[in-house]
Amino acid sequence: MEWVVVVSVLVMTILSLLRVNVIIAIIAAALTAGLMAGLSLVDSIDLLVAGMGGQANTALSYILLGAFAVSISYTGITTILVNYLIRVLTGKKTMMLLAIAGVACLSQNLVPVHIAFIPILIPPLLKLFDNMRMDRRAVATALTFGLKAPYVMIPAGFGLIFHETIVSGMEENGVAITTGETALSMLIPGSGMIVGLFIAIFITYRKDRDAILGAGGTEATIIPSESTKVTFNKKHMLTIVAIVAALVVQIITGNLIAGALTGLVFMFLFLVVPFKKGDSIVSEGVGMMGTIAFVMLVASGFGNILKETGAVNALVEVSSGILGDNKAVIAFILLLVGLIVTLGIGSSFGTIPIIAALFVPICIAAGFSPLATAALIGTSGALGDAGSPASDSTLGPTSGLNADGKHNHIWDTCVPTFIHYNIPLFIFGWVAAIIL
Repeated sequence: MEWVVVVSVLVMTILSLLRVNVIIAIIAAALTAGLMAGLSLVDSIDLLVAGMGGQANTALSYILLGAFAVSISYTGITTILVNYLIRVLTGKKTMMLLAIAGVACLSQNLVPVHIAFIPILIPPLLKLFDNMRMDRRAVATALTFGLKAPYVMIPAGFGLIFHETIVSGMEENGVAITTGETALSMLIPGSGMIVGLFIAIFITYRKDRDAILGAGGTEATIIPSESTKVTFNKKHMLTIVAIVAALVVQIITGNLIAGALTGLVFMFLFLVVPFKKGDSIVSEGVGMMGTIAFVMLVASGFGNILKETGAVNALVEVSSGILGDNKAVIAFILLLVGLIVTLGIGSSFGTIPIIAALFVPICIAAGFSPLATAALIGTSGALGDAGSPASDSTLGPTSGLNADGKHNHIWDTCVPTFIHYNIPLFIFGWVAAIIL
């Protein structure tokens, strides 16, 4: 039973590397896990479908955030940002990449639209990337950094959800801790992501690289338009008000759906977006984010099979049986288990409750402090999110960078982000667990 998680994740990874569609790869991995656990094919499918509801909230929030992002784009305010980036940063690769990482960071804490901004902001810049011969793998790592690092280190916006999940997971298993303490515990692992970003930008992907048409395995889905001159006006001011309202509601309620709905309602009430455009705005939002939302649903079903069959528990029990009493060895093994589990589930938020229930008893027995335990749980949840074919942190960047069919999801997004973020996260998280 302990090999179910490992084998099923390998199936998903190998199929993805062979450029099999990510949804098919996840379904194949889920059915593999079910069959290895002794379930019939039909029972495996039933368990997969039953578990898809686990990410229904997230999937709906993504679609609504997609519609919100489309309505924001409709006003032309994103064109102002694109034109500014083109005017100021043309020919300045490093500054462009750092600016993209900075904009992505804002999407997690200040303007909580998560990945919904990427298909709006990135496609108009693709032609500029090609003219500058910029390596799109560097852009993917910059975007993924902005989608992960802020919530890993800062308990605000999406970060508040992440850290509260760690707190509740630990408290449910007998360890009291605050969000302030979890944020402190994650500073060291999060710093590893900063190191990974700098390595990607300044070393690995510094050289010129031409994007090849068809590398993404698809035809162009979005034709990047020529930039047009747009000046700041009253509609843009009201759009900013709607964005702030969405942020405030999301923070107060802790609910992404409520925040996205608030933003959409304000956009229509302010007549920034005409009521007659409602159908097209929502349809474009579904078109933009629907695939990603469905991948998250299927990944949740996969995670349900791993959990309900006891495969994850078996993996941890076998691991704990060979741990001994060496904290360094225990931390290393737990992080390795976290990496494997999160790669399979594809969601750090969805992984935390499972990992907390399994890790806390082991950490208590081994004498880890609450801060060290939080660092292990948080890092294990974050590990694998970057690099997983089923993660929104990789699906989001690909949705924008492959708009012209020149960017491959696995080789140009998943592999680069896996190398540059999982390795330093693992090392820095391991150090944090030992010294905290």
